[in-house]
Amino acid sequence: MKTVRIGCHSGFWGDTETAAAQLVRNGNIDYLVSDYLAEVTMSILAAQKLRNPQAGYATDFVSVFGPLAKEIADKKIKVITNAGGVNPQACRDAVLKACEAAGVTLKVALVLGDDLQPRAEELRKLDIREMDAGAELPRRIASMNAYLGGFPIARALAEGADVVITGRCVDSAVTLGALIHEFGWSMDDHDKLAAGTLCGHIIECGAQCNGGNFTDWRLVQGYDDMGFPVAEVESDGSFVLGKPDGTGGLITPATVAEQMLYEIGDPRAYIVPDVVCDFTGARYEQVGKDRVRVSGAKGRPATDTYKVSTTFPDGYKLSTIFMLGGREAVAKGRHSAESIIKKTRRVFAEKGWPDYRDVSIEVIGGEATYGPHARTADSREVVVKIAAKHDSKEALGLLGREIAPMSTGGVVGMTGSFGAGRASATPVIRMFSCLVPKTQVPVTIDLDGRQIPMQEGARSGGFTSAQLPVEAPPAPSKAVGATKTVPLVSLAYGRSGDKGDNANIGIFARKPEYVPILESEVTEEAVAQYFAHRINGKVTRWRLPGIGGFNFLLRQALGGGGMASLKADPLAKAFAQMLLDMPVKVPAEMARELAA
Repeated sequence: MKTVRIGCHSGFWGDTETAAAQLVRNGNIDYLVSDYLAEVTMSILAAQKLRNPQAGYATDFVSVFGPLAKEIADKKIKVITNAGGVNPQACRDAVLKACEAAGVTLKVALVLGDDLQPRAEELRKLDIREMDAGAELPRRIASMNAYLGGFPIARALAEGADVVITGRCVDSAVTLGALIHEFGWSMDDHDKLAAGTLCGHIIECGAQCNGGNFTDWRLVQGYDDMGFPVAEVESDGSFVLGKPDGTGGLITPATVAEQMLYEIGDPRAYIVPDVVCDFTGARYEQVGKDRVRVSGAKGRPATDTYKVSTTFPDGYKLSTIFMLGGREAVAKGRHSAESIIKKTRRVFAEKGWPDYRDVSIEVIGGEATYGPHARTADSREVVVKIAAKHDSKEALGLLGREIAPMSTGGVVGMTGSFGAGRASATPVIRMFSCLVPKTQVPVTIDLDGRQIPMQEGARSGGFTSAQLPVEAPPAPSKAVGATKTVPLVSLAYGRSGDKGDNANIGIFARKPEYVPILESEVTEEAVAQYFAHRINGKVTRWRLPGIGGFNFLLRQALGGGGMASLKADPLAKAFAQMLLDMPVKVPAEMARELAA
């Protein structure tokens, strides 16, 4: 039976530079894929391109590709990446230059069409609205990119490309495109496309599915040499996840299922351009040491729209930290920060300047992110973070200058600020997510000087949320007799991530017998109450019976999310760890067993 081996060496721009060589030399792979783009990355790349027409792509990709170009060519490994950012043409030029230096010839194709910024005014006439709040398209736009799918990548491979470079595409598309090409999947193969998307979703964050960020972190060996994922995929989309021999990490059903939960919303409808995926029945089976078989994803027809990520400038922000030590450090740190804000507000008023648009004070080491659940009021060493937004850089400049004077004219124990010099203001870049009809986004393949348009049928769809089954109400508690409380981590694994200003937290039971407890104890209401100090919106819960789990979406939880947020955790990376400390009621006998 034919299998395709795909290795992913980068989960974000800044991932380790050692992974590509590990996979090329020891992974026995057919495809090397990588993901470099986050929403905020697009705006950063757009700003770079404005300053330099040859910039605007993920230069790290070329840095790791160049030294491996000859080995990649000799082994006939195909390469797929979204490192093109907002300037795929410049990325291709750099790759071709690296190939020339290595003495190899590779065909490099581009997938074009995601960049909609030049057409912003045209699209504005469609009355495009923000997906959650319904706001109008911003007047000033830093970047505007549609999330493209896997079929254009497959077409580029079919045309003979050795390297495919895209702009913005969904993270899983770099994997799905290879599978569509290898197995000849059509747009109607919904279950196969969903399975391929799940494969791409599992490996797109690199080592995060191989024990990175795992709840039971002490079980993982070799963090200094983490193995990066290799998926062995069969024609039906099921796959076995592994890693190169001799590398660090851990691959179990739990490590892989945690990654499935990362940055998803409704698991019945994980929407990508090519298919609407249902991950609720996906199964994870240990089939060998550090080898897990994944199957059971289902698919529905795609939507007829692309999700479009637009970023826009919205004033300025400043963030700075300083250390404070000694007795009552938490109280002293907060008092110091509040005094600085109070003083600068008085000066603003004297100068006739408006107030801050937002202020965030977090005492790190005092468990500020935990709010009422904090346990370290008596900490003797903390880092104080002050962050603020304002329309004026000058006003924030004044704030930056007032930090250091507190070391001699403020509360005792301040040891000085971190970093060189005074903190300076930076632009606030906010995200605006909307939907644009696929018919308004022509996609082309650029290869050997040819422009190859994608067929209209590749942009069809029709899915609506009305097609989804109705979630059953929460089951009532079945607890009888004496009960005790234990932390949720005793019963469950967890993983969290961000979706703009929303956070997702996925949990699943360590044992099947714990599922009813999670069902009745970890409800929407319980999670909303536990995070009341952090969220301003609604909490929604969905079931994942395939793993005995639940996914929660916490709306308006991140202070705007990404670069727009002033929070210490703007990407919800630690939200699951916070929830796993939540006390839940279990039968007294079970509590004794867990404590044993």
